[in-house]
Amino acid sequence: MSQTFTKKFKKNRRGYFSFIILATIFLVTVFAEFLANDKPLVVHFNNKFYFPIIQNIPEKNFGGEFETQTDFRDPAVQELINKNGWMVFAPIPFSYHTINFNIKTPAPSKPTFTNLLGTDDNGRDVLARVIYGIRISLIFGLTLTFFSAILGIFLGAIQGYFGGLCDLILQRFLEIWSSMPVLFLLIILSSIITPSFFTLLILMLFFSWMSLVSYVRAEFLRLRNFDFVRASKALGASNSRIIFRHILPNASPVILANLPFLLAGSIATLTSLDFLGLGLPIGSPSLGELLAQGKNNLNAYWLGISGFVTITTILTLLVFIGEALRDAFDTRK
Repeated sequence: MSQTFTKKFKKNRRGYFSFIILATIFLVTVFAEFLANDKPLVVHFNNKFYFPIIQNIPEKNFGGEFETQTDFRDPAVQELINKNGWMVFAPIPFSYHTINFNIKTPAPSKPTFTNLLGTDDNGRDVLARVIYGIRISLIFGLTLTFFSAILGIFLGAIQGYFGGLCDLILQRFLEIWSSMPVLFLLIILSSIITPSFFTLLILMLFFSWMSLVSYVRAEFLRLRNFDFVRASKALGASNSRIIFRHILPNASPVILANLPFLLAGSIATLTSLDFLGLGLPIGSPSLGELLAQGKNNLNAYWLGISGFVTITTILTLLVFIGEALRDAFDTRK
């Protein structure tokens, strides 16, 4: 079964290569600190090695005057270190919050060899913020998709398996809950509650589970009348065993095929809230905030283009992956 699925998935070249590209992007951005950072990856000073990205090092350790954390971008500190050692910076010597005070034009500044995608209106490197923004968007989307899938599968399984009054009550509740203007409610709640990664996750979880319930319910309604389910009931198997050991594995293809679309919707919603200024805390690396800067600085074309291309690429890859999964699990093919 797994070999057949793999062959079918690889046969959809667009979805297969989209999966490889997205997985590569995720793996690269997970280690964003090693790719874009204003601290050196390693410092060798007086025959000792230091790793500033994982430890706080006082300036006095390098012959400075202060007990505070070392500012490795300070030319005086760099001169002290280079006299008795060396240091290696990340390929992009800026973090998402680093302000480049050496730009020659007012912020936002155009792309240069130092800032490949330019700087935003605060003088921060756009490429570094894009890398960190992709990471937080994917991690947020994956986390929300995971918990939404658990809740959606649980409620959809109860509806489809037991049916009757249970299905009727939950279906009416689902119709009422899904009729609410989700984005409008999220905007209201986000303006009341102090936004953070976890508060946004909880708020969006209230609504994101609905998209999966109908698919799970339909599969359980179809599968509960199959002979293997009737045989399990006749042998005295418990309802939980039938649901999780017999029906759910057979319904998993439909569930898995819809997860990329759920992930894409989660990322799009987070981007929308960030664009409106009601998402992640101010200063967080956010693709929506980058789009908002592009709207507010129409002359800085690189801001809007960078945000648009990034979010469009991620959502397009997820849609292609979802289509490939749907075709791979389609028994008619």
